[in-house]
Formats: sequence, C-alpha cells, structure tokens
Amino acid sequence: VCSGVCGCCWALRPRYKRLVDNIFPEDPEDGLVKANMEKLTFFALSAPGKLDRIAAYLSERLTRELNRHRYGYVCIALEAMEQLLLACHCQSINLLVESFLSTLRLLLEADKPHLHVLATSSFVKFANIEEDTPSYHRSYDFFVSRFSEMCHSEHDDPDIRNKIRVSGIRGLQGVFRKTVDDELQVNIWEPRHMDQIVPALLVNLQRHMHTSSESPAEHTEVCFRELLGRAAYGHITNAIRPVLMHLDSHGLWEGRSFAVRCFQIIMFSVQSQHSHLVIQQLLGHLDANSRSPASVRAGIVEVLSETAVIEATGSVGPTVLEVFNTLLRQLRQSVDYQLTGYYDNTGENRTSSAEEKTLQDAVIKTIGSFANTLPVYQRSEVMLFIMGKIPVPGIYPALGSPNAGFEGSTMIQVMLLKSLLQVSERYDSTNLLTALPSSFLEPLLSFTLMEDPQIRLLVLSILTSLIDRRHNAARLSAASVTFDMSLLELKQDRCSRQDSLFIRKHAQHLYRHVYLACREESSGRSHYQSLFTLLAVVSLELANEEVVVDLIRLVLALQELALSNQECLSVFNRCGVHAVCAAFLSLLSRLGPPPPLHRHVAQVIERRQTDAPHLLPEDFFCDKPRLPEGELKVDESCLFDQSEICEALTGSSYSTYTEHLNTPYTPQLTDEDRLSKRKSIGDVISLQMDMDPHCCPKPQTEQITFETLKNTIEDRGSVEEEERRKRMQVVEKFQTAPFEEIAAHCGSRASLLQSKLDQVFDLITRPPPSPSGLSLPRSTPLYEMKFPDLCVY
Repeated sequence: VCSGVCGCCWALRPRYKRLVDNIFPEDPEDGLVKANMEKLTFFALSAPGKLDRIAAYLSERLTRELNRHRYGYVCIALEAMEQLLLACHCQSINLLVESFLSTLRLLLEADKPHLHVLATSSFVKFANIEEDTPSYHRSYDFFVSRFSEMCHSEHDDPDIRNKIRVSGIRGLQGVFRKTVDDELQVNIWEPRHMDQIVPALLVNLQRHMHTSSESPAEHTEVCFRELLGRAAYGHITNAIRPVLMHLDSHGLWEGRSFAVRCFQIIMFSVQSQHSHLVIQQLLGHLDANSRSPASVRAGIVEVLSETAVIEATGSVGPTVLEVFNTLLRQLRQSVDYQLTGYYDNTGENRTSSAEEKTLQDAVIKTIGSFANTLPVYQRSEVMLFIMGKIPVPGIYPALGSPNAGFEGSTMIQVMLLKSLLQVSERYDSTNLLTALPSSFLEPLLSFTLMEDPQIRLLVLSILTSLIDRRHNAARLSAASVTFDMSLLELKQDRCSRQDSLFIRKHAQHLYRHVYLACREESSGRSHYQSLFTLLAVVSLELANEEVVVDLIRLVLALQELALSNQECLSVFNRCGVHAVCAAFLSLLSRLGPPPPLHRHVAQVIERRQTDAPHLLPEDFFCDKPRLPEGELKVDESCLFDQSEICEALTGSSYSTYTEHLNTPYTPQLTDEDRLSKRKSIGDVISLQMDMDPHCCPKPQTEQITFETLKNTIEDRGSVEEEERRKRMQVVEKFQTAPFEEIAAHCGSRASLLQSKLDQVFDLITRPPPSPSGLSLPRSTPLYEMKFPDLCVY
C-alpha cells in the first residue's frame, strides 16, 4: 500500500526518480533540461550506489516513451544516459553499462532507421570511453551481428541506405575499439565474428555510391585498416580467411581490380612483421584453387604479384622458397592443362591455350616481383633454385610435365628461363663470382646448345643481364659499325680483382658456347643481335689486355666459321656471323686498343660498305636484309686479317698476349654439346657408354703419348657418320631392350673399361727394350708392391 501511495504522490517518490523526471521538458522539442541534468549528475556522483537504479529508471522511461512512439523523449533519455556515462566512468561505470546496452539493443531491434542511427551514435560514444575497472560479464555478440546486418542494408531510399550502412560500419569500428585491447572482453578475432564482420566491410568497400550523402566505402576503408592494424600474429589468419572466401563466392578474382585493391589495403595495414602471413594465406589459396578456371588462378597470382611490391618494405621471411615452389608448381600444372585442354582430371571442364598462357605470364611476372623484394644474396639462391627446377629431358624427366612428355618439358624450360630472366633483369651485383657461380653458370650455358631457338635466346638474354652491371645492353640494342660511344657508361677504372678471377675462371667456357651458338642453323636475327650484345657487354664490363686479345681471337674464329664450307650454315647465318664480327670489332677497337687496330677495322668496314654491305649490321639487322643469291663469296679485302691485327697491337700493352692470335681458336667438342640435345634416357646412357667392344687396343711397345692414352680409353673412330650410326643403334637398344639385358650390357661395359685401364697401366709400367735385344725380367709394378706397415705414411 505504501509503495502504491508513493507512486501516486510525486512528492513521496524517491529522489533519484524525481531528478530523472525533471530532465524531461514539457515539449520534447525543447530538448534536455540542462539545469536539472546537472543536478542529476551531481546526485549520481555524490551517491554512486544509486547509479544502477538511475540507469534502470532511465531505461524504463525510454522504453515507455518508445512504446508510445514519442521519439523526442526517447532521444532525451538516451542523451541523459550518455552524459551520466561520461561523468561517472572513472569509478562506477559498470553500474550504468548494463542498462545502457540493453537500451541500445531495444533501439536497434526497432524498425525505425533513425533509431538505428541514434543507437549506433550512442554506442560509438560509449566505445570511446576508456574504462578503469574491468568487466567480466559483458557481451557484444548482438552488436556485432546487428551492425554487420546494417552494413548490408537494402533500403529503398539511397540516402537512408547510405546512412544505415555508415552507421553499421561505425558501430563495428566501435566494437573493435572496445574489445580488441581488452583481454577480458569477447574475442572479436574468433571466426564466428570475423565471418560476419569482414564480408560486411567488403560489401561496402566494393560498392562506390556517389550520392549526396557520405559514401560508405570511405568509412569502410578506414574501419578495415583499423581492424587489420590491430591484428596480432595469431589473428591474421582469421582476418584473411573471410576475405578469400568472399572473393571466391562472389567471383571477384576474375575482375582482379577489386581483389588487388583489397589486398593492397591489407598489406599496407597489417604490421610489417606479419605481412608474410598474408602471402602464406594467398599461396595456400592458390594451391586450393589449382583445379579452378585459369582466370581465377591468374587473378590470385596477380594479387600475389601486387602484394610482393608492397612486401619490399617488410620481410618475406620463411616463405621465400615456398613462394617460388608454389609458383613453379602452378607453371607445371598449367602446362598439363594447356596440352590436355582440361583443367581437372575428370575431363569435363575445358580450358584454352590463351587462358593458360595468360596465367603463365602472370606467374612469371610474379616470380620477378617476389625476387625483386629480396636482398641480393637471396636472389642468387632463388636463381639456383629455379635452375634446379628446369627439366632436362633424359636426365630429369620427373621434373617435367608427367602427361606432356618432351613437348611439355620444352614448354616448362621456356617458362622457367623466362622466370630466370625476370629475376636477372633487376639483379645488381658487384661481384660476378657470386652472381654467376659455377653451379649456376655451367647448366645455364649448356642450354645455349639446345635445339629450341627460343631457349637459346633466353639464355643469351639472362647472361647479358647478369654481366651488364652498368645497364649498357639497352643502348646496344641496335648493332652498328658507327655506334656513338658517348651513349655508353664506360668503365673508368681497371678490371677489379673479382672480375679478373671470374673471367679467368669462366672465359674459355663462355667463349666456347658463344662459338657453338653461332653454328646453330636455326638462329635468327634476334640471336645474332643477342650474341653481339653479350660480347659487347663482356668487353665493357670485364675487358683487360688478355681478355681483349682473346675476344679478337674468338672473332677471327667466328669469321673462319662463316667462311668454312664444312658447316651446314645458310647464307643468312653466314652473313649474320660476319655482321656480328664487324659490329663487335668496330666497338672493341674504340675501347682502348691502339689506333692502328681501329684503322684496320675501319678500312675493312669501308670496303664492305662498298662491295659487300650484306656483311654489315646495318644491312643485316633490318626488316628486309639484302642477301646475295646462291653461294656466299667474300673477297679477302672484306675480311679482318689476323696478321694486320697482330701488327697493330705490337708495341702496346697488348703485345704480351698477341702470340695467342697465332693459335687459331678451335673449341673442343665434348659430351656436353650432345647431352644438351638429349631427348630420352637412352641418349644419355649411349653417350656415357658409347664404346665399341670390338675395337680394343692391342699392347704395343712404342712410346706412350697423349694420343695413345686417349685412343686407348675412348676409341670412337674417326668417321663421324659411323659414330652417329652406332649411337642410334645404342639408343634404339636402350629404348626397346628388356631391363635385364640393359643391366647386363652395362655390367659388361664396366668390365671392358677395367680391362682397358689394366692395359694402359701395363704399357706405362713395361720396361724399355734392352739394347742387347734380350727382354729383362718383368719387375713388379709399383701399384702391386706390398710395403711393410712401418713404411706406409
């Protein structure tokens, strides 16, 4: 009865209720009564134990006014609660928060958009309050779901739709700020929350609405950046996974522009030490989509390429080899799909060569992008890693395409060499010994002897880009005998010690492959241009007196090669070699050798301009070269003369090495030249064991010479045609014979080799004939003597 009486008589009501009632004006348009609000605030601060009752009563008043659709008083009640929160947050905010949040839930559940906006604004103000006391029981699950739902608003009015979406975004931002740094609060990084938040943000980031009101996309980007910037190491995966799922489900990889923009925001927002986790997620997603259409795979690869550019400021970390291994695996799979015409094993989903080539180009570009973010020493490792992945038919057939055979292996070779070229083009190293170690240079040079002209051209480009540290290759793109030397970045100092060691170690190997590359019948204009550029770069980067003389010797050998009738070269090839020699000697003669050499070269070039312009680069390296009909005949006056070059170098610092010019350059052909063109394992075995068992050397008493030893160990015969015929027989045998027969054959060859070695040792240890004609008793060979243990050290 007493309570009922107190409820009816306003004077008997509790003081806090009277203070709350006094803040509401008669007309809601007048707004909050500020004087009475100050009294309520003072009372709340003076009696903090009453805060929970004040909050509960304010919530009750707000609910009543909401049910009566008196929205003006609703706004006043919410404003009063906000002011109490701001005034009392230092000590007793927890007494207010529960009622405040329940009130906001009530407003967000209403069907009035303006109430949603009002509640969101209040929540953002609350989220910006720094609390001193922890809270153990507060939950924000409802707000995460409701704000995410608001981000997907499809209201008919565009302005209202934008306002609701912006409010949802700001609400999510408030949730981040309230929970992300408080370990006692709900873990906002859990998948159940991220799966709601991230898609809600991406939907607004994707749609740019140009209306009179503010665009949700701008607020979304700010919110997305803030979310990612607060992500710790263990949270990156949960934040990125919904992004990948959203792009998959909406087919946004194929457009690429949004996916790239999205991951640019991610890479710029996450902490730099965590950025490699984003790349790991993308790599895993690329593998997961290996059976997807080429456009999807190309989109993911392009996103990887763009993120690599941003990654340059951070660290790729432990994902270096994983990145390249994944990308190279994608290349091999793409070759399978291109040759079979299907991008899955069921044979139902078709793909085209154009789509797969687009993917392959994207992968090669991405390999270059990643490599360019690495320090120099890691780029060397990457090049060695890629070189180890290049399939060599007959030696590493498993590295090639399992379904495509030789054609697939060739395609992979081309693509991996293109990848190497991408890495080498921006590889700046002061020490060529580290840039081109033997483990990398030797297999690379062996590819200059491949039958495929595209492979040879790529190898020449890779070599040039690695040696060309002053970037002169671009200026040498047009071979000419009247080249402007002022365009080049000439080296002012002498060749460094490291460069001298490199050229001394690898020069002959390099010259040999240049010579053999000029013998290829399938070479085109671009090959000869690349050969000239390579020789020019070597002379600009590594030239000293000995190197210059060796290069001149090589050019003279190339000139003889073009004149030889034994080589099966066309008129085009011969003119190409002559043009390379003329262009290179014209350049080399102006780089330091004495003037008489330049005069001789100029005289020959002048004579060619008059009588044989087809032997000059200006006429050969053009769209329509003018070549002579029939056999190529070259007058001696149009040739560079070895004796005149020697005379021109006499008396200078080059004279020490001019004796080398008297010995013609003839590179020795080895098994490497033939191994580079192998196509099956039978070729390899035949080249390793191509010995005729019927041609065993007989013991002789004549003097042992180098030729005797050579013919004893390897008696292949002098007729090349016979050798080729025998080799083909062995190849056919190893391709068709049973394994047991092949194993027995190899075992017999090993025994044959041992018997030959025994015969050689017998010739070496045989005593010379006695002057009396009587043979001396055979002494025990040194390698068969038994020494006492004390004599052996």
